[in-house]
Amino acid sequence: MTGEPAPRAKIEHGDVVGFEAEPGTRPMDASHGVLRQDGVDTRHGAILYLDGISVSFDGFKALNALTLDIGVGELRCVIGPNGAGKTTMMDVITGKTRPDSGTVFFGQTIDLTRLSEPQIARAGVGRKFQRPTVFENHSVHENLELAMKTDKRVAPTLFARLAGEQRDAIDAMLELIRLQHSAGRPAGLLSHGQKQWLEIGMLLIQEPQLLLLDEPVAGMTDAETERTAELLNELRGKHSMMVVEHDMDFVAAIAGTGKVTVLHEGSVLAEGRMHEVQAHERVIEVYLGR
Repeated sequence: MTGEPAPRAKIEHGDVVGFEAEPGTRPMDASHGVLRQDGVDTRHGAILYLDGISVSFDGFKALNALTLDIGVGELRCVIGPNGAGKTTMMDVITGKTRPDSGTVFFGQTIDLTRLSEPQIARAGVGRKFQRPTVFENHSVHENLELAMKTDKRVAPTLFARLAGEQRDAIDAMLELIRLQHSAGRPAGLLSHGQKQWLEIGMLLIQEPQLLLLDEPVAGMTDAETERTAELLNELRGKHSMMVVEHDMDFVAAIAGTGKVTVLHEGSVLAEGRMHEVQAHERVIEVYLGR
């Protein structure tokens, strides 16, 4: 993807553990801010590249040579009618669906189409589905603690004690997602919106470099939707995010001056600022209406 030799992702025991340089090249200097410690090379400013992705299901082309990229720290909104390919796109990025053709690069060098779902998650891609998935019998604090654990075997998880730094991280996350006063409450007693925020917190505490959010405000009250917009705006610039959503008021609240991508029939129909895509004739015709 560049004119210079690129380091190769190295996989050991099913995990992306780092990079090995091509013979005759020097490892990149992480202190320059272009290669994070976890090995994702973002020297050209983009964290995700989809290039020519096509997916067919029983003759139906869900994605048709889809090409787009997400910048580091960008909050990208993706909209489009039902069947446009939004969910399939996320499935491809996270390894749930393998494309018929095309590549998906995480940073400059990690081809996600060659990794499994767990490997992609460990590489730094977090996904939140439309329906929240939390441990309802555990407290809010315990949900965040379980999400933070690096050793998921039963015995270490049950007997592990949180270090002070971990406790501080959980406290900060509780404050960010506005659940600090519900820390001891069973997650099953939270409102729908609160469960959504908790799941976002569970993803964030794992420190993903790219966060995919699938219709995060579906089923929320107006107040919860407004709070979710505030949360994502707080995360803007600190995390790279792709948000798929149908609620156009919510999209307008989080899009800011960033790009909005409109998908239709598996391809990018239009891309630009919110007011630009809203005025696009084809977008009006196939999605927004008049």
